[in-house]
Amino acid sequence: MQFEVLAKCHTTRARVSKMRLAHGVTMLPTFMPVATQAAIKGLTPQQVEALGVNLILNNTYHLNLRPGIEVLKEAGGAHKFQGWNHNLLTDSGGFQLVSLSKFTKITEEGALFASPFDGKPTMLTPEESTSIQHAIGADIIMQLDDVVSSLTVGPRVEEAMWRTIRWLDRCIEFHQKSGRDDVQNLFAIVQGGLDPGLRDKCLDEMIARKDRVAGYAIGGLSGGEEKDIFWRVIKQCADKLPEDRPRYSMGIGFAEDLLVCVALGVDMADCVFPTRTARFGVALTSKGPLNLRLSKHAADMGPIEEGCPCPTCASGTSRAILHHNATLETATAHAITQHNLVFQARIMGGARDAIINGTFPDYLKNFFANYFGDAGYPEWCVNALRSVGVDLLEGRPDVKVISGDGAKWEYSDAA
Repeated sequence: MQFEVLAKCHTTRARVSKMRLAHGVTMLPTFMPVATQAAIKGLTPQQVEALGVNLILNNTYHLNLRPGIEVLKEAGGAHKFQGWNHNLLTDSGGFQLVSLSKFTKITEEGALFASPFDGKPTMLTPEESTSIQHAIGADIIMQLDDVVSSLTVGPRVEEAMWRTIRWLDRCIEFHQKSGRDDVQNLFAIVQGGLDPGLRDKCLDEMIARKDRVAGYAIGGLSGGEEKDIFWRVIKQCADKLPEDRPRYSMGIGFAEDLLVCVALGVDMADCVFPTRTARFGVALTSKGPLNLRLSKHAADMGPIEEGCPCPTCASGTSRAILHHNATLETATAHAITQHNLVFQARIMGGARDAIINGTFPDYLKNFFANYFGDAGYPEWCVNALRSVGVDLLEGRPDVKVISGDGAKWEYSDAA
């Protein structure tokens, strides 16, 4: 990996970087769509490439179960298997320790899974996780971490944090002995739950291993914790992580979350949100999510969003036809998926341009004004951006500030 910081925001911690990997250059900050089973649901690799996406995520746990490593080796790796010629990141399978916890037993050796498909037991060790990712051939691979729910408290959080550090050492040793460290780049994952003291201890240990890892991820969040705690953990980690390594916040997908994380110093994020919500008929726009299932769109001949360059909007596909077939026809899910991925890319591309041009604080203010409008700003966003010198309320004394996560959704035609 070649990683170069090209520009920094004069106010916030945001930055623009160039990350060169074996399959090309990816500009940061960026959002990574999730191709869990080696496919972005509903889209071909060619369609994804045409949207301007050049870094996606595959799931190690699922690809190991199906189609299995032997098939991937026979294909020549996941790039060739799925027909993807650009950069690829794989998670380690650690998240499945939480999402499939009823199938899992954690030991110091590793995680013992029962396959959700046939119940067959499978031991995933740090070495095995790394070996699977070697067979997949991803450009960025993640250490196996001991993940607990972000809402977990008590001694289990500290136990998982120290085990994650020990497992990192095992991943590093296996990776370096494999001779793959010149083409595949291992990232460490910072754990420690919502405890600032544990996060600091983990950060110190991870940073001490800086010369043996290519980058860092912030893990263990986006599990239902309060957003006012979420952003403080992100800031604590981003402030301390090395300047010359990319920083990846795992499981972040809402527009406001992405921009706050970028302002706090995060370079990369991933989430199933934009593709999953598309399948429920929800399109993402600069004025907030648009629930196309609502009857108010039944006779609307306009596109999802004027000026959007995605294939759906550019071709003149109307809200009316999308409403007509939302959640009924797969073609509609595909159309909204393409739009949503372009929306995510435009958010991050706009952030990169604004950072380079020295206008990122204004970009944030304009985005939040358009996105939330009269609905009011989430208090946690106001607090988070104030911590890096941006006051969303400056010059807007009448804007409401809403407690809680402040997510903006259309639930009915009255919305």
